[in-house]
Amino acid sequence: MAKIIDDETLDNVCVLAKLSLDENTREKTREDMQKMLDYVDKLNELDTDGVEPLTHLFAEENVFREDTVVNGDSREEMLVNAPEVKEGQYVVPKTIGGTK
Repeated sequence: MAKIIDDETLDNVCVLAKLSLDENTREKTREDMQKMLDYVDKLNELDTDGVEPLTHLFAEENVFREDTVVNGDSREEMLVNAPEVKEGQYVVPKTIGGTK
């Protein structure tokens, strides 16, 4: 059987969660917490003999790859579309310290 949610446990949860509950809300919260623990306790009834613990959903494999350039340097092609270019870079409006 799951642990019974008593006043001390509920007070501790309220402190940790920074909750202030009135008496009606406390009773509803206690019932909901008890239902959750009872549900989790039902999982102990399952036959898990021979079931390997699962640490990850996907098979473990090395996902590293060589760091190789695949698209090359296309700076000139990109700068063709710029409205203004200076020394191989985009020219943009000044955004800091502008005059009024």
